[in-house]
Amino acid sequence: MRRLWLIISGSVVGLVAILLVTVLTVGGLFATPHYLEPWAADYAAQRDDPRVQLAAYGLLAPNSHNMQPWIIELDSTDADVFSLYVDAERLTPAVDPVSRQIVVSQGTFLQYLTVGAAHLGIGVAIELFPEGEYDEANLAVSMTERPVARLVLNSDEPGTGDALAADFDSLFLSDTNRSPYSDETLSADQVSAFSDTAGASVARLDLFTEAADVATLGAFGVQGTTIESGNADVASESAGLFRTNENEKNDSRYGFAVEGQGTSGFMKYLLQGLLTLLPSMNTADSAATRDVAMATAAAAATPAYALISTPGNSRTEQVEAGLLYGAVSLRARTLGLVVQPISQVLEEYESMAEPYAAIHSEYAPAGATLQMLVRVGTATTEYPVTMRRDVESLLR
Repeated sequence: MRRLWLIISGSVVGLVAILLVTVLTVGGLFATPHYLEPWAADYAAQRDDPRVQLAAYGLLAPNSHNMQPWIIELDSTDADVFSLYVDAERLTPAVDPVSRQIVVSQGTFLQYLTVGAAHLGIGVAIELFPEGEYDEANLAVSMTERPVARLVLNSDEPGTGDALAADFDSLFLSDTNRSPYSDETLSADQVSAFSDTAGASVARLDLFTEAADVATLGAFGVQGTTIESGNADVASESAGLFRTNENEKNDSRYGFAVEGQGTSGFMKYLLQGLLTLLPSMNTADSAATRDVAMATAAAAATPAYALISTPGNSRTEQVEAGLLYGAVSLRARTLGLVVQPISQVLEEYESMAEPYAAIHSEYAPAGATLQMLVRVGTATTEYPVTMRRDVESLLR
């Protein structure tokens, strides 16, 4: 009997081991994560053209739903000139019906690029919408034809300065942390350093640390997440952007993955394998439940919020908001802090109309447009970096 028991036990252990190896293999344990190559510190330097080098820094910027919606056009007649366009094939109309978030993401790209230029000692002159803003009646075509920005290197613009270059190392750190934060409050020096990022920007940065504001803004964050999670069109759009395993992430190096939940290491491959083999684990209902639970836990552990607003809501102002958010994101990491945009409540689809109006009524001075709502604090869990495309895929 004892021998039989040992045989059975050994068989069970062997079977479990085989199943575990199978799940981990399907999850991509042995795959090379090419989608992380752009995060390497020497990635940009491997490019000969300084314009492409700077675009490689811009590529690391936080952006709407990780669509990486950027196109770079190099001027063939002037090696110091290039232009940035929206990639109109990377719009997310369900969650961003007026393409505001996509345009904000152009600003974050420009800010990260500018920090990279400061590190390299390259001057950059940026002219926004040199051919005018978009024809809103024919938006996708207009985005393809009209550049967001024209950039000129080695110009007579004054140097971007040591303050920007000081944020360079933060380019290579994860830009979004969804975990509950510690109860450590922001210091006066940290608040001052954040305020400095606004400078002469058209966009405005407001930091809120008082308990009443923290509670109110946290509630708006949870409400926005709850509404977004229950929107079938948004859920379908998001599901199409979810990459289940390493092979999918290498094939389509944008969108969402389990890293967005803070999952890394062994557990990443295990979860990816399970989701690949058992896709029913990641239904719309389960995703909605998880997202609301994460938002609720985050709201209960956030010491400060930031709001970025603009006087109006022009496309230029949206880019300016993105420039400022890029600066805030980098400065946070330099200061040892982390951030998370929770801007669902600022989205413009019908089911979000009521909380959108409410938060603007309470926090938008003189009819301004709130462009970003952001959690700020000290991390309790480090989040991994997310997928990025090769910089060459941005060129046209």
